[in-house]
Amino acid sequence: MRERLARRPAAVFRGAPGFGTPVEGRLLVTSDGFSPRYDLDREHGVFSREGHELYGHELRDAILVCSRTKGGVAAGWALHDLKARGLAPKAMIFDVVNPVFVQGCVFADIPIVAGLQWEPSARPRTGQWARLDPAVSELIVFDGATAGADASTPHPPAGR
Repeated sequence: MRERLARRPAAVFRGAPGFGTPVEGRLLVTSDGFSPRYDLDREHGVFSREGHELYGHELRDAILVCSRTKGGVAAGWALHDLKARGLAPKAMIFDVVNPVFVQGCVFADIPIVAGLQWEPSARPRTGQWARLDPAVSELIVFDGATAGADASTPHPPAGR
């Protein structure tokens, strides 16, 4: 497994404590906001809104890093549905999050953290391998580690 070969931390980011258990996985990073109802093809778990920075990327098993949440109460049900069907991310990290979205992540048992501190030039990149511990709000991005050759390659949403 190539993602486990390089285990030196390249960067460590911290913020306020979040919710959930520690996870490890590939990062999926965007400066766009995220709505599970309007940005995803929820049947396949692929970003389907044209114009979204992650258009064509698969959400399943990623640690999603976004600028902000979009949506309200229905987002929680959408997250729960994604989790029940095995299409949910491993965790979500936001610069800014609303309380209703946090409730949705708790309802769906998806780890969530907000407000990690980083410089724009040091922000993690899609495809990097990382470990998130929400209880201490720590994201460790590993040096040279990627989630595979196609981790940052988008795939067209189904039916397009």
